[in-house]
Order: sequence, then structure tokens, then C-alpha cells
Amino acid sequence: AAGVLAGAESGVGEREALGADAKRAIGEAAQRYLPPAGGSVLFDAGTTTIAAAREVPVGQRLTAITNSLPVASALAGRDGVALHMLGGRIRGLTQAAVGSGTVAEIGLLHADVAFLGTNGIGAHRGLSTPDADEAAVKTALIRAADFVVLLADSSKFDHESLVAFGGLGEIDVLIADAAPTGALATALADHGVDVVVAQ
Repeated sequence: AAGVLAGAESGVGEREALGADAKRAIGEAAQRYLPPAGGSVLFDAGTTTIAAAREVPVGQRLTAITNSLPVASALAGRDGVALHMLGGRIRGLTQAAVGSGTVAEIGLLHADVAFLGTNGIGAHRGLSTPDADEAAVKTALIRAADFVVLLADSSKFDHESLVAFGGLGEIDVLIADAAPTGALATALADHGVDVVVAQ
């Protein structure tokens, strides 16, 4: 089976309330993948990447670049964080900057790490999201980073959204609240993706 096709896209506020503890644990686990002091991190839009931004240790020195208003809000004013907000049209539903200008801006970047979110992850179709503009931004973020960390709670496993934006072979680490099983687990192993279960 191709997996479950996800239904209507929900807003960031509604999604933040769902699985908040799991997302916080994933965000905490993501901190071990921050680059050395002074490195650069791309933060994708999404509730799990917001959780990761909130967990960045106080005093951590890094350059943070994001298209997400909530991520920017979480990191604004932090000592040690040089924050850069990507421009573009803001999608009200996800509070993310999108559009051709956003994609072009990311294309000029070369970052150490990207923290990426997804609406679906499946063995056959890889990573997917409901909106084509957000998908284009996510693809650009993958290409701009040396190391890609996917942050996804287990509700995203074996789900497919409308637009594919990346293959499993393009991510280095998956951090989730539970271990994938079945075909997804096999596909991740085949592509050499390290799976970390957040406790």
C-alpha cells in the first residue's frame, strides 16, 4: 500500500497542541546535532522545528536562518544567536515565508545543519507536504545544508501529503518519538538514515 493520504492541512496553533510532549522531547534530542560554536543552522517551518528552536541552549553561539515566524520569535534576542529571517509571502496557516524569492534566497546559502519538518514520511514517496510553495522551500533547505536532520513525530510515519519534496536518501538523521517499523524502517536503513528515538 502507498500509505495513508493525509487530509486537510491544519494550522500551526492547532498542530502545536497535538503531541506537545513528544515534540518537546524531539526538540531536546535535536540539540546534539547543533554544529560547533559559531556554526549555522537552517530551521524549517513546523511545530517540531519550533520545539527544537525553543530548546536551543542559552548562550549557544550559532547563526540561525529560518522562514518561520514562530521559530524566529523563539530565537529573537537570544544571547549568542545571530538570527536571519528569510523573506517572502507569509502563509497564514503555517506562519512560514514561501515563494520564489524565498527559494532564491536559500539558494545563496551554505549551512552546516538543517532542522527539517514534514507532514508525511513514507518508504516509497519519501518526504511530503500539502503545499507546493512550502515543498519548494523544504527542497531548497535540504540542498543548502551539509547535514539534514528530520524532526517528525510518529503520526507522520507512512503518511503521504500532496507534494513530495525530498527522498529518504537526502536526510542524515530522523529524530522521532517512536521507532519506525515495517517498510519504512527498512527503507530508512537501506538509505543509511540514522534513527534516534527521543526519550
